[in-house]
Amino acid sequence: MIPDDNNNLSIGLYEKALPAYLSWEERLICAKDAGYDFMELSIDETDERINRLKWSVAEKLKLREISEKTGIPFLTMCLSGNRRFPIGSAFPDVQKKGVEMIISAIYFASVTGIRVVQIAGYDVTADEKSTDQSKDAFGKNLKKCVSLASSLGVMLAIENVDCKFGDSLDKLMFYVRQIKSPWLALYPDFGNLAAMGQDYKMQLQSWAPYIAAIHVKDTKEGAVRNIKYGDGIVDFISVFNILKKNGFNGPFLLEMWAEKNKDNFEIIKSARKWVLQRLEEVYFADSFSKDLVFT
Repeated sequence: MIPDDNNNLSIGLYEKALPAYLSWEERLICAKDAGYDFMELSIDETDERINRLKWSVAEKLKLREISEKTGIPFLTMCLSGNRRFPIGSAFPDVQKKGVEMIISAIYFASVTGIRVVQIAGYDVTADEKSTDQSKDAFGKNLKKCVSLASSLGVMLAIENVDCKFGDSLDKLMFYVRQIKSPWLALYPDFGNLAAMGQDYKMQLQSWAPYIAAIHVKDTKEGAVRNIKYGDGIVDFISVFNILKKNGFNGPFLLEMWAEKNKDNFEIIKSARKWVLQRLEEVYFADSFSKDLVFT
């Protein structure tokens, strides 16, 4: 049976949208019960999550076993820990740690079945100044990591972030074009683009063929977190129209953060419903007429 492209949308949930005290099985069951298709694993700036990269093969396989048991795979990884250890840093120990993190993340992905490792678009730490040297080091180190990733069948995808170096897809495409590998792509966060004052519609239109996955998030000018869907400045219908017209059918990842003293299950359930309604409005727009049968 040939699948219908309009019925294959995959909607995922960011791990940190649910409380950290939940077990992996509890977290994945919550995601499944809320209607999600996959989960994105977080390797952020905290020692606790960075230390996941040191897990044994048995520990990684245990995580994969739990995901298979619950029916919710880990398709993507958010490797935001490189904000703390950027690969363009002028400090050799920081740069080395950053590269080692990406290498470990690639091996982690190859064992657990993660398809896409998101690389944060930071060349230096917040305490450093971006320079021609830092930009060059970022590119050279990224190229080394892409070489390993390609040998293991793992996609690396750069996310636009909240700093001048990586605040636009135009800037990040410089490295995608320079490295020229089918295993290096973009992982756009159109919410970040909007918050940073970028022309997010034009950039998504320009670079759609290079997108591996999409972070779905609402934002306001200068505010990139904890904005309820529909309360920000993002034009979701236009974004989804651009993606559909350019043939994008990859993973859509809802990026949210758990809130204390709130029903986070209801929050993620409502958020998925809100986003799915708009995706369906665009992606399923012609399905009704197509399915009609006249006798």
